Amino acid sequence: MAFTRATGKHRAPSRLSRKSAHVAGVAAIATTGVIGTLASPALAADADVRALEDTGLNQAVITDTLAETVDAQAEAQEREAEEAAARAAAQAKAEAEAKRKAEARVKAAREAEERAAREAERKRLNSFTLPVAGSYVSTGYQTGGAMWSSGSHTGVDFHAPSGSTVVAVGLGTVVEAGWGGAYGNNVVIRMADGTYTQYGHLSSVSVSVGERVMPGQRIGLSGSTGNSSGPHLHFEARTSAEYGSDIDPVAYLRSHGVNV
Repeated sequence: MAFTRATGKHRAPSRLSRKSAHVAGVAAIATTGVIGTLASPALAADADVRALEDTGLNQAVITDTLAETVDAQAEAQEREAEEAAARAAAQAKAEAEAKRKAEARVKAAREAEERAAREAERKRLNSFTLPVAGSYVSTGYQTGGAMWSSGSHTGVDFHAPSGSTVVAVGLGTVVEAGWGGAYGNNVVIRMADGTYTQYGHLSSVSVSVGERVMPGQRIGLSGSTGNSSGPHLHFEARTSAEYGSDIDPVAYLRSHGVNV
């Protein structure tokens, strides 16, 4: 049985036909560059959207957007990593500088302490003291009398009960230790400045020849040995080891800062 179509009636174009027409329109636009002659603006826009949907161009746009987002995130992460590395480097530098300064302070303090110790030791070694602590001169220098073979006292006598500690008045080296004739048991020390000091009438001697003695170091005990009228310490200062080179012992001690 045959079907007939009423005159003047037309069937609406199918979706497939519309799709084909739109694709053709987009192709024509791309070829000629003429948009306004194909369809109205609304129809052209609709055709563009459907053409993008149908040709996969919208997927390319989305892909590009995602790529840009990933790139931006990567750049941000890279900047954050660089900033973190810079902060870590700055902190490490600051810590190293703080450590260096702390070590420098410790070193400076140690060096200052060592200098102070050396200075204190230097002062101690260069210091002078009384040969008998807290004593006083009982017989002065060059006092005359028959008791001395030279006719006068070649040194001074310090008051010192028997057994009192006798010390070196300064830094020096022992050049004589033992019996000294009229001086009894005695010690002679060559001082660091080249002068000599002598300690006589000792009851005992506690140093030996060649020994280096410090200021205030015990060298013996006072007594009354030799040509002596009683316990005391005979102390002399000389310019040489020879008898007769004596100088004023009080002036000698005072020149070295000792209060006599």
